[in-house]
Amino acid sequence: MPQNYPSRRALLGAGLALIGAPAFAQSPKFRPGGKTGEGIELDAPYVPTPPDVVAAMLALAQVSKDDFVIDLGCGDGRIPIAAAKTSGARGHGVDIDPARIAEAQALAKAAGVEHLVRFEVKDIFATPLGGASVLTLYLFPHLNDRLAPIILEQMQPGARVVSHGFPIGKWRPDREDIVSGRRIFFWVVPARAEGRWRIITPGGRAHVADFTQRFQLLRADLPETPGVRIRNPRLSGRQIAFTLEAPGTPAMELTGEVKGAAMAGKAADGQAWFAQRLWPQP
Repeated sequence: MPQNYPSRRALLGAGLALIGAPAFAQSPKFRPGGKTGEGIELDAPYVPTPPDVVAAMLALAQVSKDDFVIDLGCGDGRIPIAAAKTSGARGHGVDIDPARIAEAQALAKAAGVEHLVRFEVKDIFATPLGGASVLTLYLFPHLNDRLAPIILEQMQPGARVVSHGFPIGKWRPDREDIVSGRRIFFWVVPARAEGRWRIITPGGRAHVADFTQRFQLLRADLPETPGVRIRNPRLSGRQIAFTLEAPGTPAMELTGEVKGAAMAGKAADGQAWFAQRLWPQP
């Protein structure tokens, strides 16, 4: 079922009183309506993520050499550079401030990872996210809110998102952590599982199930088979699991993957099951 991401931990210490407080507001450099040296209006001032928080974000997302990390509002590029140095991951950082991008490029060269990372002056909302396996953020809540539908539309199921400081709208995180008094939030981009499905269980019995979905949270009803129910449906990326209970038969724990208009997997005893989406079609 879901991959074994690190469990929640709370590191309590002197900075605990700052939990949940905006890091930007704590900074003496905070200037609402700030501008770059070129006169470009900034949506948020630049406040760097501390190195221990950077390390925790990359660890929470389990970044490896196989990953492509996009950092929106990258500042001096420390997150993609750290991912490249520690894991060999490729990275792309974007920021609207040319001074920050020039700094990031210089730091990448100094770290010897300029062949793995690139930095670009670009609007975060105009940055394609489809190629990223990991997305990192340290932005104001209203910017995260605007990014939520873009993330869900463009990123592939199973991609990971890590945010320093702020959640993403009403999207409940899969994990939370506290490092040096700062919150970090983690999500796995969910597959699209909502709709009506025809499920064929081991043994060939068919059930029609209606799944409703809010981000990674699922509910299921079986309108055509009274007495049969789906209990505890779970979704993590493409991975789905639920318990199907029918009168007169043992409960079946079914795990599998959602791939477009199909689901397939195995029951706990190893027998195969599958499902076809009846509506809506992708």
